[in-house]
Amino acid sequence: MIIQFNTDHNIQGTEARGEYFTELAAAELERFSERITRLEIHLADENGKKEGHNDKRCILEARLNGMQPIAVTNHADTIAMAVDGAIDKLKAALDTKLGRMNKH
Repeated sequence: MIIQFNTDHNIQGTEARGEYFTELAAAELERFSERITRLEIHLADENGKKEGHNDKRCILEARLNGMQPIAVTNHADTIAMAVDGAIDKLKAALDTKLGRMNKH
């Protein structure tokens, strides 16, 4: 599973931050690693320098072997919360999608 980390111009995409979220996503999605060929993590601060409620956005897009990509979005007050929520949503979406396939 290849993991690509992206940020908008309002979030500093330091190497340490990218490494942390990349490792977190890899660990949390390990049980799907044979099915996911690439995972893209997109972080954005929708309000820029202004403060705001739920203004941090994380989009996760999982590219699966022989299937359409699955994308989820989560908004939160912090980047870490946005990523955690998006990972939970992606796990649920993958469970649903892959579970349906296994039943047929």
